[in-house]
Amino acid sequence: MEVVVYRYGHRIARDKRITTHVALVARAFGADGIVIDTEDDKIEESVRSVNARFGGDFFIKTGIPWRKYFNEWDGRIAHLTMYGERVDEVMDDIRRNKKLLIVVGSEKVPGDFYRIADYNVAIGNQPHSEVAALAIFLHFLTKGAWLDKKFDGIMEILPSKHGKKIKYNYIKMLRLAGCSEGVIKHCMKVAKLAVEIARRIKENGHNVDVEAVEAGAMLHDIGRAKTHGIMHIIEGVKIASRYGMPKKVLNIIERHGGAGIDEEEAIKLGLPKKDYSPIAIEEKIVAHADNLVGNGYRSVEDVARIWEKKIGEKAVRKLLKLHNELSKLAGIDINEIVKRLKEN
Repeated sequence: MEVVVYRYGHRIARDKRITTHVALVARAFGADGIVIDTEDDKIEESVRSVNARFGGDFFIKTGIPWRKYFNEWDGRIAHLTMYGERVDEVMDDIRRNKKLLIVVGSEKVPGDFYRIADYNVAIGNQPHSEVAALAIFLHFLTKGAWLDKKFDGIMEILPSKHGKKIKYNYIKMLRLAGCSEGVIKHCMKVAKLAVEIARRIKENGHNVDVEAVEAGAMLHDIGRAKTHGIMHIIEGVKIASRYGMPKKVLNIIERHGGAGIDEEEAIKLGLPKKDYSPIAIEEKIVAHADNLVGNGYRSVEDVARIWEKKIGEKAVRKLLKLHNELSKLAGIDINEIVKRLKEN
């Protein structure tokens, strides 16, 4: 069944929050889209932002007069009201339709609505929110199937008794940002090495956020969707911020350049004036894993030889210092981890 919600009487100054909630309930509980009578770019932007992060093809249109839309609608119309028939008594008949328009009012609706509607449906006969009315109606309509609907977004909230558990689709995030397949493959290789380093360090008794390492490694080059120059670290932070990534991951992206870019070097490179050197252990792991991945995995000695010719001794010293620090924390030379990945 195709299901569309029509929101009548939206007042921009007064109803922005609740109309947004009506749209989000429509999306989450199984409707295909929402049409709003008053034009509102902000609500469109909010709903499309949710779609971008959580997935799905839910549509939103605003500024569509109700008479025109109702006249062109070639399905049945259900009007949610306190004064209609009980939802449980008419739902079996409603489910038999192929197309359904659900009308949800914000203010007193024209009397014509009661005449035009094929169904005037009451979700109880007590005053309450139109958001609640729509949610309950859609729950009845779908027989609870909305609970198992898959949205295939870049993020998914997982059921959890305590705390927040979120699963991210980093590859989809990179593709949506506009990264090439070459950049995506590089990020995957960096992530594989970075996670292995992080696990070895954790197993050796040190505190490290492996999930943040994976996220930062997968997204460290997301800014290359905009530029392959050094400014990709700045662009990467901007893109990842729009996707709602936590500060810890944003810091990894910002500080992954080389073995650390200090303030003086940043100015020479044209970056905003600040120190971009990795500070947290997660930042250091991703930065170094990136150093050790070219077209494939490579030893720190191989990287040092290349850097000495192209960048200079200062960069090589920082590279070796970082390598030795991480090797000590891991209890194994990072070259050994690289070698094993290379062999596999």
